[in-house]
Amino acid sequence: MKLRIKFILAGVLGGILFNACSTKKDTFVNRNWHAMNTKYNVLYNGNIAFEEGREALNISYLDNYWEVLPVERLQVKDEIRLDSENNNPNFIIAEEKATKAIQKHSMDIKDEERNPQTDEAFLLLGKARYFDQRYIPAIEAFNYVLRKYIESDKLNEATIWREKTNIRLNNEELALKNLKRLLKFEQLKDQEYADAHAMMAQAYINLKAADTAIQELKIASAYTKKLPEKGRYYFIIGQLFNQLGYRDSANYAFGKIIELNRKSPRVYMINAHLHQIQNTELTEENKEELLEELVDLEENRENRPFLDKIYNQKAEYYMAIGSDSLGIVYYNKSLRATQNSPQLNALNYENLAEYNFDGNDYKIAGNYYDSVLANLPENTKKFRTIKKKLDNLEDVIKYEDVVQYADSVITLYNLPKIEQVTFFENHIAKLKLAEEEAALKKVNQANAGFAAFAETKGGKQNKGKFYFYNIASLGYGKNDFKTKWGDRILEDDWRWSNKNTTKLVEGARDPLVADGGLGAEAEISEEQKYSVEYYLDQIPTDIAVIDSLKLERNFANYQLGIIYKEKFKENLLAAGKLENVLKSEPEERLILPSMYNLYKIYEESGSPLAENMKQTIIQSYPDSRYAEILVNPKAVLAGSADSPDAKYAQLYKLYQNQDFLTVITGAEANINLYTGDPIVPKFEMLKANAIGRLQGYEDFKEALNYVALNYPNNPEGKKAQQMIAEQLPKLEPKEFSLEIDSKGTANWKVIFPFKRQNDEKALELKKILEKSIIDLNYRNLVSKDIYNLEMEFIVVHGFKSKDYAKGYVELLNKNKDYRIANENFVILSSNYKIIQVHKNLQEYKNQVLTPKP
Repeated sequence: MKLRIKFILAGVLGGILFNACSTKKDTFVNRNWHAMNTKYNVLYNGNIAFEEGREALNISYLDNYWEVLPVERLQVKDEIRLDSENNNPNFIIAEEKATKAIQKHSMDIKDEERNPQTDEAFLLLGKARYFDQRYIPAIEAFNYVLRKYIESDKLNEATIWREKTNIRLNNEELALKNLKRLLKFEQLKDQEYADAHAMMAQAYINLKAADTAIQELKIASAYTKKLPEKGRYYFIIGQLFNQLGYRDSANYAFGKIIELNRKSPRVYMINAHLHQIQNTELTEENKEELLEELVDLEENRENRPFLDKIYNQKAEYYMAIGSDSLGIVYYNKSLRATQNSPQLNALNYENLAEYNFDGNDYKIAGNYYDSVLANLPENTKKFRTIKKKLDNLEDVIKYEDVVQYADSVITLYNLPKIEQVTFFENHIAKLKLAEEEAALKKVNQANAGFAAFAETKGGKQNKGKFYFYNIASLGYGKNDFKTKWGDRILEDDWRWSNKNTTKLVEGARDPLVADGGLGAEAEISEEQKYSVEYYLDQIPTDIAVIDSLKLERNFANYQLGIIYKEKFKENLLAAGKLENVLKSEPEERLILPSMYNLYKIYEESGSPLAENMKQTIIQSYPDSRYAEILVNPKAVLAGSADSPDAKYAQLYKLYQNQDFLTVITGAEANINLYTGDPIVPKFEMLKANAIGRLQGYEDFKEALNYVALNYPNNPEGKKAQQMIAEQLPKLEPKEFSLEIDSKGTANWKVIFPFKRQNDEKALELKKILEKSIIDLNYRNLVSKDIYNLEMEFIVVHGFKSKDYAKGYVELLNKNKDYRIANENFVILSSNYKIIQVHKNLQEYKNQVLTPKP
């Protein structure tokens, strides 16, 4: 009896459960069955995955505290994504669970949803898509909730999320309109009220309305119950006040974060401390207090993850009070402590670059600027600014090296022999002292390390062991060997002195043999390194070499003066360089432009020397362009016939007309006339091309190399470098092709050579040939091509075969209307290009035109 009752009850319960699975029946059991499954099974797991994904984003996301923080922590990529490939797996799971809840548990009966949990499924679906940065599908999910579930308690939340998505899609005005309507007509919970105002603040930040954004964030920070959000809102308020220039108000906001202490993430508190210090004007009264605050931040163990920023601020403090050496130390400590912060790296490197540049240490400054670029995103204004400065600095480094090297050699050359010997003896003594100090430092470090190791558990275990098993003894032996013998390769005869080559010790160099000086980069043996005779042999003895160095030094000083004046606005440095030029017996071409640029510098600084320099130019060079400018500044206009641009245009027109010799001589004259002017590289490039057309490949290559080496950061110099890399290899081959008729697939030419002095006869033939082509219904073209200084060609282009070209020549010879019997030859187009590039016509005649015996 009891067994039958159990079976009956089981059947009844099974039937109830079976009927409850239906999503088409609107009964109490069905509604609650699906609601319970949705909430405690599918959505429960979906929400767990969503929160895990959100937490992972928060952990991986790095805020950029150098710019105004976004209200919401979310790593946004540039592209708008429409699919779910390569997305966060947690958000994919959350989306799958939300979709499953909708598909299996939605009870849409008579166009009305009977499962009260379905709206939450759609809301989770939209959130997962939002954090996967698929904003269009996310808006569809939020809009479905708002349109379908008008009685839902999630409508306000769905509206806020929809407007958050609109802001991501740059629809700030629409988001603000909808949020204002929400605040006006709906009753919101405190957290919803805070979220709505926070999103309005983000919209106003995007629209550059910082003052309005501040008011919205103040409301959000007052109503939010989440203390991390409160700290973030206060920090953004402080940043916006800083942006507006209200430092006191910003410090008040940062103070509110500091008051939160551990209730808010520590990163906000540390950055708030640092921003307060930055906003405080440094005075004698408060500098001790600020240093004490920085020291407290540095020594607090909890602040170790933020030492990079603390060190940076401490470096700024020391630089501000004039303790440059300590500032440099802390910039470097900040770089070593930096953890995945390219903005901070860039700032540290830029400060170090500026410091070294101001100290005229251009090589080090250039290296630091290189590091700045490595930490900046490309296609940004900051990147382009630093890149331009680095390009200019490369010219400075090059010319400073030239000046330093020339000064070193000339100074040594002018010393009496006894002083030269004394100088190098002192230099060698410094090398030995530096090496001894370096070796002693290594020994002390090694000994300290071994002593510390000996006190450890492992060190005590090794004590008393055989030498080769005792780590401390073995390490000491290795260090002693290196101190005595240096780095040696394991090979036969390793003890020979020539097996150990070394460079001069860094930091032991005297200025006269420093970078760019005697023996700066050459590897030398131990014997040479300590030999006075070796160094004496490096000093030139030929006066022509010294004169050449003086010319190079003067030109380099002139270029440095122009760069400092025009590109860096360092008039004091520029004046020093230009004055050095005038004191050093410069070439005539450098005197006048140096004087004129000095006049401009003196005039700008209000120096009485300006008038003296002006009168000197006018009296000593009355017919010069500079004198004309000084007497009547309006006389020389940019568009006049005497302007550099106009002269370049004239020469370029001559180049197009193949008057290459005039172009070369004219370019040289203008290069001397406009020395230091930005147009000079253009004249150099035009001259190089004219040389190539007139004198051939080797001279063209040499001229291009000159432009590339002397103007490496100028557009013309870069173009020359590109031509050397890409075009010259294509022009280099000089082997002639076999001139076998290829049945119409090749291109042939007929060449009529003339001496340059017979130009009138050449032009007369050109007219006859052009007439013949028209009369005989040919479609060829005729040109006059310059070959070299002595020869030019009249060329008929465009024959499809060799026989066709020969037939045309024979027709001209026999036709009574022309009777042209001038010397000529037929050539393949590729071979014609070779003889024009390499100027090897005679070689072509010997190889191809001369019949073989």
